[in-house]
Amino acid sequence: MRAPELPWLVADIGGTNARFGLVTAPGAAPSHVAVLSGAVYPTLPDAVAAYLSEHAGGVRPGAACLAVAGPIDGDRYRLTNSPWAGSTRDLDVPYVKLLNDFEALAVSLPHLRADELVPLGGPEPSYGVKAVLGPGTGLGVGGLVPTDHGWVPIPGEGGHVTVPAADDRELEIVRALRAEGLDQVVAEHVLSGPGLARLHRALARVNGVAAPSLAASEIVARLGDPLCAETVEVFCGMLGSFAGNVALTLGARGGVYLGGGVLPRIVERVCASNFRARFATNPDMSAYLAEIGTSLIVAPQPALTGAAAWLTQHAPAAR
Repeated sequence: MRAPELPWLVADIGGTNARFGLVTAPGAAPSHVAVLSGAVYPTLPDAVAAYLSEHAGGVRPGAACLAVAGPIDGDRYRLTNSPWAGSTRDLDVPYVKLLNDFEALAVSLPHLRADELVPLGGPEPSYGVKAVLGPGTGLGVGGLVPTDHGWVPIPGEGGHVTVPAADDRELEIVRALRAEGLDQVVAEHVLSGPGLARLHRALARVNGVAAPSLAASEIVARLGDPLCAETVEVFCGMLGSFAGNVALTLGARGGVYLGGGVLPRIVERVCASNFRARFATNPDMSAYLAEIGTSLIVAPQPALTGAAAWLTQHAPAAR
């Protein structure tokens, strides 16, 4: 079958920013990449129209693959941490495919270069089921399964499972968060950008100290402050336990990859933290987890890479 006309539009739509690019040839990397603030535009179609007009020369794409941070139901989407919701039928594009943002990130994994990954322990990632997870505005989770017909991504909403508190101190943190009004504390409440700020407040309460209200960007910029440093250390440890849970759930013996917008800002801290030790800590499956490689994605726009790879593989059958 004939593929839709080029160029193709790819997008990574998060709770804070909307990232766009164009694919000008099958297999090509996204070009004309631009990042738009979601708060500026009332709807996703408004943001798409602005990107095409202001950053892509007014082209009309023949197809699009949009990775959105939220659940998908057919042609309908609803972002978890943004008011954007609607249908692909609202877009002036002949063919549109929706992916969960971490589904697109999973598709990108076989296409990432070695210099776009930072090893975090364990053997090098290998062929087999892969998992990807990471904190941004929310906490995303996805998987990638090898089949006889190529790689198949698995979307999910694993960021909303119960928070991985592994010791008495972390249970104290959970109690402090419940005192703030969270009846049930889930992983995303602490393992995300807003969660890092929430974790900082909870640790101040647990430590019995006064602390200013800081955003995630301020916390990672003040690592000389003992409370900020402790916040990031606790964050990395809980993320390690969460990542181990995801690895066990998916049987991700092909590797676990960390993405999202928070971790690339603190690569050295993650590498020096107890992330890997917590990842491999399990009363029954520690040997299993020790044989799974973990890596941090530092590619600038990996979800766009995944969306482009999806179109290259599937667009010829779109008509």
